[in-house]
Amino acid sequence: MTARTPSLVVATAVGEIAIDRVVPSRDAALVGRWLADPHAAFWQMSDLDEAQVRRYLDGLDADPHQDAWLGSVEGTPTFFAETYDPAKVLLTDVHDAQPGDLGMHVLVSAPGEHPRRGLTGAVMASVMRLCFETLGARRVVVEPDVRNEAIARKNAQAGFRGLREVRLGDKIARLSVCTRDDFARSTLAGGAR
Repeated sequence: MTARTPSLVVATAVGEIAIDRVVPSRDAALVGRWLADPHAAFWQMSDLDEAQVRRYLDGLDADPHQDAWLGSVEGTPTFFAETYDPAKVLLTDVHDAQPGDLGMHVLVSAPGEHPRRGLTGAVMASVMRLCFETLGARRVVVEPDVRNEAIARKNAQAGFRGLREVRLGDKIARLSVCTRDDFARSTLAGGAR
């Protein structure tokens, strides 16, 4: 397999962040370990084995309305992200999608014994840049579980504005949006340059 140029490379306070598409055959075991970590409980995928994660990633790869991304910091795989068209996937019954809306999920791997200050903010800012600068989103849409206070704080720092609570399967989600201008004015926008 030849090396590919990452879809986005950003210099940040925590080091160079690179984001590229997931390769299911290469990345399923790693993403599976991250999903099984207690920090990923709100993803509701902790019980998947590697083969199931591979099928999940293959499904994202085959769907023209979704993409899966692997991010690294200074060459070390550190986070997983998904982007999707909310007019076609997940939010079809609860969100009045506008042209240029792009749904997003992000999962930062557990920091281990030596947490890196500012890591999650730098990752979030980089994923937002991917959405706006690389993928051409006009607004980014998220729907985290209302109980996930940590991501609610990070979303607010990125400029997201809550619209309302919606039921998505087994969870009550906080539907939120962030425009390019919202992100540009946010506290996170200056963190990844």
